[in-house]
Amino acid sequence: MSRIGVFICHCGENISATVDCERVAQEAGRLEGVEFATDYKYMCSDPGQTLIKNAIKEHHLDGVVVGSCSPRMHEATFRKTCAEAGLNPYMCEIANLREHVSWVHEKGEATTRKAIQIVTGLISKVQRNKPLNTIKVPVTKCALVIGGGIAGIQTALDIANCGQKVIMIEKSPSIGGHMSQLSETFPTLDCSQCILTPRMVEVAQHPNITLYTYAELDKLEGFVGNFKATIRLKAKSIDYSKCTGCGLCTTKCPNKKIPSEFNEGLGMRTAIYVPFPQAVPNKPVIDKEHCLYYQKGKCKICSKSCPTGAIEYDKPDEFMTIEVGAVVVTTGFNVLKTDFFPEYGYGKYKDVITGLQFERLASASWPTLGEIRRPSDGKIPQKVVFIACCGSRDPAKGIPYCSKICCMYTAKHAMLYQHKVHGGDSTVFYMDIRAGGKNYEEFVRRAIEEDHVNYVRGRVARVYEKDGKLIVKGVDTLLGAEPVEIEADMVVLATAGVASKGAEELAQKMHISYDPYHFFAEAHPKLKPVETNTAGIFLAGACQAPKDIPETVAAASGAAVKVVSLLSQENLVREPIVAVVNRCAPPLFSTCVGCFMCETICPYHAIEHEEIKDRKTGAVIKTIAKINPGLCQGCGTCVSFCRSKSIDLEGYTNEEMYTEVMALLNH
Repeated sequence: MSRIGVFICHCGENISATVDCERVAQEAGRLEGVEFATDYKYMCSDPGQTLIKNAIKEHHLDGVVVGSCSPRMHEATFRKTCAEAGLNPYMCEIANLREHVSWVHEKGEATTRKAIQIVTGLISKVQRNKPLNTIKVPVTKCALVIGGGIAGIQTALDIANCGQKVIMIEKSPSIGGHMSQLSETFPTLDCSQCILTPRMVEVAQHPNITLYTYAELDKLEGFVGNFKATIRLKAKSIDYSKCTGCGLCTTKCPNKKIPSEFNEGLGMRTAIYVPFPQAVPNKPVIDKEHCLYYQKGKCKICSKSCPTGAIEYDKPDEFMTIEVGAVVVTTGFNVLKTDFFPEYGYGKYKDVITGLQFERLASASWPTLGEIRRPSDGKIPQKVVFIACCGSRDPAKGIPYCSKICCMYTAKHAMLYQHKVHGGDSTVFYMDIRAGGKNYEEFVRRAIEEDHVNYVRGRVARVYEKDGKLIVKGVDTLLGAEPVEIEADMVVLATAGVASKGAEELAQKMHISYDPYHFFAEAHPKLKPVETNTAGIFLAGACQAPKDIPETVAAASGAAVKVVSLLSQENLVREPIVAVVNRCAPPLFSTCVGCFMCETICPYHAIEHEEIKDRKTGAVIKTIAKINPGLCQGCGTCVSFCRSKSIDLEGYTNEEMYTEVMALLNH
C-alpha cells in the first residue's frame, strides 16, 4: 500500500489568488494511498522544504506530489529535498498549478476543481513510479575545439588555463580566422593583429593545447564524456619537424600568380606559401592544385632550395583517432559571394569591392602599407560609396536576417577612409542603423558628426560605369524617395554574413541541428545559448549566427566554462530519464521484433543492435534493439514509433502515463 504525501504551495498569491489551495490539500488527503496532505504559502522556501523532509521521515512516505509552479523551475529543488530525506528523488512528481491553472483561469469553483484533478492524476502516477538511479558516465579529460578563429582561440585558452587538455583543429594552414584579416576593430579602432597575434602564439606554445592546422573532422562517434573523433590531417607536403620557417622556398617558387585567399583575391601568392606574415604556425604548405610538380610532374625548385630537406611531395593525408570528453564547434562564418549582386557590378568593375577586401586595402600588412588605393589603377580614391545591407534583410536574395556587424564595420570603414584620405568624400547608403552594443551608437555618431561621413537612408538599385567613373544610383527615403546618383571612384559592399562552407555536412557528421541558413542551432536561445541538443557538444561564435568580436569572445568563454564543468568530474551524472527496451524470460527475451524503426528516427543515434544468443550453443536467436543510455536524451520519439510497444521511457512508462490519464478521466 502506497504512502503518498501531497504538498500544495500557494506560491505567494500566484496560485492562491485563483485556486483554493487549502481545499485542494483536503481533497487530496481523502484519496486512497495518501498518507499526508498539507498546504503552505512558499513550499520552495527553506521552511517549506523542511516541512516536506519532516513529513517524509515522520509518515514514512514512499511518494511525494508537490502542487506548485512549473517543474521546469523547481522540479530539481523538490527532488533534491526528497533525496535529502532518504526518498528516491524520482518518486517525487510536480503538479503544475501555476502555469496550467492559476495563470490561465479566473478564480472560481472550476479552477479549483481543475487543480484537484491535476493533483489526483499525479497521485495515481506516483503510485506506479519506480525508483530510478542516476546514470554515471566516465569522462575523458580532453576537449576538441573545431576552428581556429578568435572563438576557437578564446575557448581553447580558457579550457587549457583551467588545467584541462585541448586538441584544436583548423582547416586552414594557420589559425586566426577572419579577425586576422582586419585592419582595426570597432568601436575602439585598435589594431586587430595587436590583439590577436599574442593569443595565436599562446595557443601554439601552451602546454595543454595540441594544435593541428590543415586538419578537418572526418567522423565523430560516441557520446558525452566519451567521444571518439577521427581527424583528417591534410598533407602539407612539408615535414614540419625539419622545416625552420626560413621562407626561402616561397621566394624561389616560380608560380607567383595565385590569388591570395588571405587578401581576398586582391594580391597574389606562390604555390608554396605562408598565408600571412603573422601566421601560426609560421611554416609553409604546398597548394597541390597550383603546384607545377603536382600538375605537370616537374619543377621541384622548392625542394632544391630547402636547406633542411623538409619537402615531402609524396606524403599522403593521414587519419588519426582521438578520444575526447567534449567538443566545441567554432567554425565561424563566410561573407556572401558578390556574384549575388550583378546589379552592383561586382566582378565587372575592379573598383567594386567587398568589406573584407577594403579591410585588406586599409591594412598595414598590405603592400601599400595601409594607404588606400584603387585595385584598378593604384590611385587614391577621392570619392567612395559604402553600400550597407548587401544581401542582408533581403528576402529576394534568400537572406531575410540581419547580418548584425555590417552597420558597425561600414561606419568603421568610412572613418578609416576619412583618416587616411584627407579631404576625401565618403557616402554610406543604409536601410537602418543597428548599433546594438556598448559604445556602438556613439561610434556611429562620431563617424557622422566628427568625420563628416554622409549617410543616405535608402537602397541602391544599380551601380554602373560612365566616363570612367562608377555611378551609384539609388533613392533617399528621408527626402521622399527622391532619386539619387552619386559619382564614385570606388564602391564598397557590406555583404551578408553566411554560414561557413560545409557547415551542413559538419552538422550531420556531429548529429547537431542547424537552421534553414545552415547556422548551427543552440539547444535553447536563452537558457542554453552555447549548448546543442547533443550532450557534450557546444557552440561558440559566428557559427551560430553573425556576431561581432566581443559577443564571440563572450560566447567562447561561456562554452569553455561548460566544458571545464563537464571535464572536472570523474564521472558524469545524468538524469535516468532514458528509453529502455523491455526484457522478458526465454524464449521471447524481449517483445522487440528487430524492425529497427526506432533506429531510423532516433535523432541522437542512441539505438544499437544486441544479439540474443542461446546459452548452450551460442547461436544467435534474434537481434533486438538496445539503447545506449549515454547517448539517449529521453525525447521519447522511439517510444511513439515502436510498432511492438517494446520501448518505454523511464519515469514516463506506458503504465504510469495510462494510470495518470485514467485518474483524470474518472475523477
